[in-house]
Amino acid sequence: MLYVPDGVPPIIASTLARIERTLPQPGEILVRKGGRVEPDDVVARGKSDTAPYVINLAQALNLPPEQAARTVVSPIGQPINAGAVLARRRGMFGRRVLSPANGILHTVDPATGYAIICAEPQTITLTAGVRGIVMDIINNQQVIIETPAAQIYGIVSFGAHTNGVTRLLTLDPGEPITEKMIDAQSMYAVIIGGSGISAAALRKAVEHQVRGIIIGSINEHELRTFFQLTKRLPWAVGRRNWQWMSHITSPLTIVLTEGIGNAPMAAPIFEVLANNDRREIFIESQTSLRQPHRRPRVIIPLSRSSSTSLEPPRPLLRVGATVRLLDHEHLGSLGRVRSLPALPQRLPSGVRTPAVEVLVDNGEAIWLPRSCVEVIA
Repeated sequence: MLYVPDGVPPIIASTLARIERTLPQPGEILVRKGGRVEPDDVVARGKSDTAPYVINLAQALNLPPEQAARTVVSPIGQPINAGAVLARRRGMFGRRVLSPANGILHTVDPATGYAIICAEPQTITLTAGVRGIVMDIINNQQVIIETPAAQIYGIVSFGAHTNGVTRLLTLDPGEPITEKMIDAQSMYAVIIGGSGISAAALRKAVEHQVRGIIIGSINEHELRTFFQLTKRLPWAVGRRNWQWMSHITSPLTIVLTEGIGNAPMAAPIFEVLANNDRREIFIESQTSLRQPHRRPRVIIPLSRSSSTSLEPPRPLLRVGATVRLLDHEHLGSLGRVRSLPALPQRLPSGVRTPAVEVLVDNGEAIWLPRSCVEVIA
């Protein structure tokens, strides 16, 4: 079952959105509480520790561990540059091991033949991402920004947080983005489409420096082709053993509102995005299927209004409501509530639980636990 963040609906037409811009560890905060910020304003700067490099010298030099440790030519505890010689085996068939990165040679273990290089920390700069007001600063590490906005929660996403001006490329939630639709006008924009996008179109988007893409779904084959993955992974909607590809680094941000597959974007979501074409938006691109659960969020800042509420509305589950299905078999599909019994119902699995009867697109009526649906409209 998909996570519903704090019971918040997937579409919120108007609320006070709170955006958390967080450094990996305490650093320098460049704004003050109560100050106004613009999307490209730098609000924080800090360092991020990178994972150490563990190098098997014994294997690389084809030597026993104790001999491999004696081949190290760089002093332990001293800086070493990327590409510098770390260890050298002399002789007719001599070999060299080069440092993979700038850093400090931390240790060499004679028992195992392993060397550890601690890479230099990376400098991280955080921009506001949205136009708003700084509401709080926490421990020189986190800046909380508040802005009136519409919000959309997606299903899954790839890539980093980003912001940009939206550009609507399709006129129908079932229409995919094609390669021909992406041109120079898409540069630095967040493009919006309907049912999907091809790997060729994704590559063209990277070439044109598109910042983000929001679509309903994407075919698993096209996704693997774009990321140059050679084997099939259990991503498809309906798989019980759904896994998330946290190891993948995407050159641009992609948000899927319905999931992996060929589903069109939900009409209510498409309508909100279409009505806000050419607006500056911010994408919180984070997906976590394990604790702490996270879903990607699209934030569309609005003009400040006294009618804007701090707490997002929580629409009631009722007969006739349009719902998104969150169970493993129908993830991302839409349906309409047919009945809502007050008493718990026995489901096909044998479990007795509060349930809802939903009519799906093919006219079939299915019973689901109430926790497996979220109200869209």
